[in-house]
Amino acid sequence: MNGKEILIDTNIALYLLNGSTTLADLLQGKNPYISFITELELIGFKSITAKEEKQITSFINECTIVSLSTNIKLNYVSIRRKYKLKLADSIIAATAISLNLPLITGDKLFRTIEELNLIFYEQ
Repeated sequence: MNGKEILIDTNIALYLLNGSTTLADLLQGKNPYISFITELELIGFKSITAKEEKQITSFINECTIVSLSTNIKLNYVSIRRKYKLKLADSIIAATAISLNLPLITGDKLFRTIEELNLIFYEQ
């Protein structure tokens, strides 16, 4: 890893997909990573149009998708037990911790996780 990598939370992906130029500028030159959980959350939305699905697929193709690994599972258990987060949030946090990547999110609950290198984005 060269310091340009960043893990993008689902809400940040949605802001980007909705055209946030501020976020696009902030992430310029970064290598975006997403958890498989974010991928599933994005492609699993009900009632998305064909145009939205194409936009989501294009975004996902620009990212490195992180699959579930043994290390992420171990960190997941620790995070889930310690902070009592939902499954998806625990996996995303565990992914960032396991890969030693900063996590960019707009979700305030991630602020409680002291093990995270967090970039908090307020829209």
